Amino acid sequence: MSVEITWWGHATCTVEDSGVRLLTDPLFARRLAHLRRRRGAVPPPEAAVADVVLVSHLHADHLHLPSLARLAPGTRLLVPRGSRRAVPGLARVAGVRGLRVTEVAPGEVVGVREGVRVRAVSARHDGRRLPYGPHLAPALGYVVQGSARTYFAGDTGLFDTMAEEVGPVDVALLPVGGWGPYLGPGHLDAGRAARALAELAPEAAVPVHYGTYWPIGMDAVRPHEFHAPGVEFARNAERLAPKVTVRVPDHGERVRMP
Repeated sequence: MSVEITWWGHATCTVEDSGVRLLTDPLFARRLAHLRRRRGAVPPPEAAVADVVLVSHLHADHLHLPSLARLAPGTRLLVPRGSRRAVPGLARVAGVRGLRVTEVAPGEVVGVREGVRVRAVSARHDGRRLPYGPHLAPALGYVVQGSARTYFAGDTGLFDTMAEEVGPVDVALLPVGGWGPYLGPGHLDAGRAARALAELAPEAAVPVHYGTYWPIGMDAVRPHEFHAPGVEFARNAERLAPKVTVRVPDHGERVRMP
């Protein structure tokens, strides 16, 4: 197995496997609505270089149209089925930038290059385009199957059939926090993510979706929910899944797994 992960912050990662670059939920903004990037520099231009981009759901911090507009023409974009109907701006950005959009549903497999394919899996998360709108597209996770099997969970809560639906994996990129002092339903915190890790039983894991964005004016409200989730996840994982190698990279750091 040979896979390298670069964590750019929030849920944005570059996964490099067998010469293919895959980018998850690109968010390259200094500010998004009431959220401000509080840790890590805005990712450099090379962060937008990818063969395939995986979008987990329609929330603006995961399907971020200005960030998608930084992708090179011809980049392939995998999105939940129904995304173009739910977010008309997606078609406009894809048309202007020449992006190849493929809508997928849980269980579907997309070939990327010989030896590398991506399988969509379900997630337990409100995938609507907030703050309003009907449920037109599901929230997804993805399993990249190359020299390694890498699971990007997107945003999800812990659910009973997670390990069964995801299947055997070598690397897990798991959300362990959020962008505010309280997590609502459909999220993993450091403890629940460690429980998911114990059920998935990969060789290695990286915590994501924490310690990057925070609401403006709320720095003093439960600051440990911003700073601590990555380290807390590693500590919980040592107890619940001691055979799993956990790496906690800094923003922009590239790590080889396991």
